[in-house]
Amino acid sequence: MGFRIRPIVAAVAMLFVGATPAYANDGDKHPSPVQEATLPTVTVTDTAPTETSVGRGHVDRMRAATSDTASLLADTPGVSVRAAGGVSSFPVIQGVADDRLRIKVDGMDLIASCPNHMNTPLSYLPPSDVGSLKVHSNIAPVSVGGDSIGGSIIAESAAPKFANPSEGLLAEGELGAFYRSNGYARGVNAAATLANDALSLTYTGSYAQSENYRAGGNFKTFKATGRPGHTLDRDVVGSSAYETRNHALGLAVRADKHLIEARYSYQDIPYELYPNQRMDMLGNTARRFNLRYLGAFDWGELEARAYRETVDHFMDFGADKPFVYQGMWIWNGVGAPGANASYGMPMNTESKTTGAAAKASINLTNRDLLRIGGEFQNYRLDDWWPASGGNMMGPNTFININNGKRDRTGLFAEWEANWTQNWFSLAGLRYERVKSNSGPVQGYNTQGMQYRYSSVGTLADFNAMDRSRTDNNWDATVLARYTPDATQSYEFGFSRKTRSPNLYERYTWSMNAMAMAMNNFLGDGNGYVGDPDLKPEVAHNFSITGDWHSADAATQLRVTPYYSRVSNYIDAVCSIGHHAMYPPTPNVTKCATDRFVPLQYANQKARIYGIDVFGQVPLTKTGIGAFGLRALISYTNGKNRETGDGLYNIMPLNGKLTLTHDYATWSNALEMVGVKRKTDVSDVRNEIKTAGYTLFNLRASYRWKQARFDFGVENLFDKRYDLPTGGAYVGQGATMSMSPQHNPAPYGIAVPGMGRSLYAGINLKF
Repeated sequence: MGFRIRPIVAAVAMLFVGATPAYANDGDKHPSPVQEATLPTVTVTDTAPTETSVGRGHVDRMRAATSDTASLLADTPGVSVRAAGGVSSFPVIQGVADDRLRIKVDGMDLIASCPNHMNTPLSYLPPSDVGSLKVHSNIAPVSVGGDSIGGSIIAESAAPKFANPSEGLLAEGELGAFYRSNGYARGVNAAATLANDALSLTYTGSYAQSENYRAGGNFKTFKATGRPGHTLDRDVVGSSAYETRNHALGLAVRADKHLIEARYSYQDIPYELYPNQRMDMLGNTARRFNLRYLGAFDWGELEARAYRETVDHFMDFGADKPFVYQGMWIWNGVGAPGANASYGMPMNTESKTTGAAAKASINLTNRDLLRIGGEFQNYRLDDWWPASGGNMMGPNTFININNGKRDRTGLFAEWEANWTQNWFSLAGLRYERVKSNSGPVQGYNTQGMQYRYSSVGTLADFNAMDRSRTDNNWDATVLARYTPDATQSYEFGFSRKTRSPNLYERYTWSMNAMAMAMNNFLGDGNGYVGDPDLKPEVAHNFSITGDWHSADAATQLRVTPYYSRVSNYIDAVCSIGHHAMYPPTPNVTKCATDRFVPLQYANQKARIYGIDVFGQVPLTKTGIGAFGLRALISYTNGKNRETGDGLYNIMPLNGKLTLTHDYATWSNALEMVGVKRKTDVSDVRNEIKTAGYTLFNLRASYRWKQARFDFGVENLFDKRYDLPTGGAYVGQGATMSMSPQHNPAPYGIAVPGMGRSLYAGINLKF
């Protein structure tokens, strides 16, 4: 990269002009030239137990540095990020991720409709649209949601704005743009509001695009991609490019103490390539309509919501992966492909989600608050792979999931009590009924590639069996908080949480190695097959939090140890003898350890424990500004209690230390990120071990009354490192194959982190 020296010197010089902490100065007012370091108050314990809020100021600062909303949570205690596509990473709360978390976007329970879970819920809300982000630990209130065994994330768009009656018409807008040097990422965003005191009309839109990013050094020994004439440099992370477009239109009406809000959202992703998946997303169109009512009454508050989402999703091989196969071999570009050649591997997914929810908060007494409510969600999924020529993938359409159904109905009651000035309690109970089913399926053919289902025998047996399943799930949460005085508090919590298997865990059926490899939402390069008889996961979670802080919260220490014990945890076991590539061998009870392997989802037992520490302190106030220090430390340990194996994708011990500085309208920060080497891994998946590393980031912001400018340097010293939870690198090479004899994608390479990147963003309000 040709920008290595001069821009960095300039950026460092500007940074030392004068960095607020991530959550400070969220408003538009100008601070005094010298002020106290207003470090972030992370918790909102007075009104929401277990809740951590990400401030709007932090969102505004970081949206120039990322197009991935999940990454905005990386500074939250107990939260890490599992890499995926450029706008679709997975948030991880205390070792739990993906469907094991309850993630709501504008009150909607969105589902990843993809065999690789590429369209994650938070990918539908771009950073420029985020109004608030709230994180609940694994002791989440039952009113926040069910069908999960871990924490909850509540993401909301900006609330509608109305004019004061004396102001007449409110008209305002916003324009923003950003650029990031690594990958030449660029994007724009716009927003406009027109409102009086009763009616508000809002539009938001955003666009982001990036080429492949570069690591901090060479991480592979080859350049070939498998496409004739197309190579990648040894430091280029193949299949990491993306392009995304988002639009939303909102209409809100208020009268007295009542609000009705309607919002239509549209997303179009022409492509989002994946370095840790064998397929790439080459089209994702989502349409969502969301209707909400909120009303205040003498007895309390009522909220109701109804929503509808449709998703059209398409996958195939992107530009960095082979497209033409001759049998299981890559076509080498010499001559014309043979008669049996396959052109790509088109994979289509369509889903429809319809949901509704209602919640009433009833003031029983001055001490007691009762929340009651219910919700339902109907989910339909079709996943099919059209024939692409040849005998390998034809002449039939491969049906992966046919008319998949997953319907949830839930009821809950929650009692909140402020017993005294010092004691608070919360107790809740939730019941959910989850019904799932799927229709008959078929393979590409009945010759050449044999399709068999392990649990029930042949494909005909799978189609003949009763695939309907009904789960009756119970959740409970009990929490108490003791606040001796204004400078300390202690929380003690227990929760029982239940999650039913998703449709891909239950109904993916083919044990052909290639088909299994395409059903993988873990990013480990292995192949997976489902089991209709999987039982719901049940977690018993325990947590204690001690919070010691100054009266103004500028100084704070928050420590949270936690423990989770999970029965029927959906892990994986080796699937042996399902294909000629992996012939049955006497006395073989586990897969090979030197290649990608075929696996089957299976219920086992697990436990997770760890500790999260957050601290902040103002250091000094001088004529050149106010300095402060903020620290995060997280440790998680996950084990399979039946096999002794490590759980997959557990982040090793990690921490972040941030030196902050405020001066007038400047806000600057120097971050040091440290991650311990990863040696405790999932052996059944051949998870890759990674080395420890230390990174440095520089960030700065300058604010005017109607504008802000954000800039910085990520990975200042261009450190070469691997992502501990980034999975296996399959961003180039023959990703269709898992067999060592058919030139598969390279094995044993971890997805590397991004090398040095300079970023800048500007945002104007009018």
